[in-house]
Amino acid sequence: MAQPPSTTTTTTTTTSTPPPEPLYGGYTRFELELEFVQTLSNPHHLNHLASQKLLQDPTFIAYLDYLRYFTRPEYAKYLTYPGPTLKALDLLQQEAFREAVWRLDVVGGMVEGGMRGFMEEGRDG
Repeated sequence: MAQPPSTTTTTTTTTSTPPPEPLYGGYTRFELELEFVQTLSNPHHLNHLASQKLLQDPTFIAYLDYLRYFTRPEYAKYLTYPGPTLKALDLLQQEAFREAVWRLDVVGGMVEGGMRGFMEEGRDG
């Protein structure tokens, strides 16, 4: 005689782990963004971006705005030089700075006196 179906219910719980973050050339998106945002502390690199007309591209400007998440302490702690990096990121939000950074005299002033000096000079004239 056949056994009646069991009245006991078996529940299987599966814990799904999120899929691994995609890699781009072996690096996570965060690692690439961290590397890029740190290059902004180099005035010569800012000049290069300006010479390539990236600082006039609305999509690139929006990307710079997106990168402002690095100003939050939980992300800023990963920056090697947080002061200059975050200052550059802040200055790049200003159209006047994006227009001025292509000039070599501005870049030279930034190299000699740091970005603080550039901002003081900008207020005078």
